[in-house]
Amino acid sequence: MKIATFNINGIKARIETLTKWLEEVQPDVALLQEIKSVDEAFPREHFGDMGYQVETHGQKSFNGVAILSKLPLEDVTRGLPGDDSDEQARWIEATVMGDTQAVRLCGLYLPNGNPAPGPKYDYKLAWMKRLEERAKQLLADETPALMAGDYNVIPQAEDAAKPDSWRDDALFRPETREAFRRILNLGFTEAFRARTQGPGHYSFWDYQAGAWQRNNGIRIDHFLLTPSCADLLSDCYIDKDARAMDKPSDHVPVLVELAA
Repeated sequence: MKIATFNINGIKARIETLTKWLEEVQPDVALLQEIKSVDEAFPREHFGDMGYQVETHGQKSFNGVAILSKLPLEDVTRGLPGDDSDEQARWIEATVMGDTQAVRLCGLYLPNGNPAPGPKYDYKLAWMKRLEERAKQLLADETPALMAGDYNVIPQAEDAAKPDSWRDDALFRPETREAFRRILNLGFTEAFRARTQGPGHYSFWDYQAGAWQRNNGIRIDHFLLTPSCADLLSDCYIDKDARAMDKPSDHVPVLVELAA
């Protein structure tokens, strides 16, 4: 089972790029972030014609997450539990039925949090606390599960080409990384680091100042796997080549392969 996470930075702007990427890579499931579209406007028929079941949790002009799946999906839910007043579309879940195993998929778009400190950063940390509670529930269930998406978290200095320039940013502040570690330390496996060590591996390059050409990137798109899901892990990698496509997102896909 090949599962991708991909912040596409707007489905309207990126539909051709995403279509070409899906045709070339053929993931079984794609977890999308920043679709920037209400549910009704998402081009579900287009992706349906490509063989994908489409589930969305959209929001006008901002945020929005989606699941495209060639495999059967069951029990789709929307919204991260813990705050009924939260109107931002940042979380979607479904159970995907593989050949030998069902896997619970959680697609997320974690708040950016800038400027920090401030109300947006408070919201980010509160959202991460809710994420921690949902993570505990996933661990308690018997179904293998993963949480994947744009975490807006730089876990370690090696995950940034120029870490000193991120010291005061919400993505790299100590409180952010501590909240991320608390979730990891519950018993999750960070799939990419389970397969690849060392610096120089990034999933985001800003559009400005030649960041892509200079490889001035950061790694903020992650897969966190429960122990039973980590047992199924065969590979995890960053599709860096996607950043060189026409009209690219500022993120590139990260993929896991599971023996499921």
